[in-house]
Amino acid sequence: QVMLVESGGGLVQAGGSLRLSCAASGSIASIDVLGWYRQAPGMQRELVATITTGITTGGTSSYQDSVKGRFTISRDSAKNTVYLQMNVLKPEEKDVYTCAARRWDAAVWPYWGQGTQVTVSS
Repeated sequence: QVMLVESGGGLVQAGGSLRLSCAASGSIASIDVLGWYRQAPGMQRELVATITTGITTGGTSSYQDSVKGRFTISRDSAKNTVYLQMNVLKPEEKDVYTCAARRWDAAVWPYWGQGTQVTVSS
């Protein structure tokens, strides 16, 4: 089993920054890709960014177009932690941000955290 615990959410004004953290524990070897999702009320959950793990192949990141140039996903392998640095936050990005993990060949993301609330004031 893999457990994911997010932290770092909070209140920030538009244009400000927050850094989210996701600490992974349990069967770490089961994780090949870590990602951040976000979801607003009544909206579909969307994948914000991903990063690969592993000594050889880890560190490759990808982003949703809407956050490119503003968000940065990173990892600390020693701490089994993935981060999402969010800059120039917009009011419409007031969402619950959730960490997720999967293996390379997984059809879905089987491991999920509980989410952390990000509030962006106008």
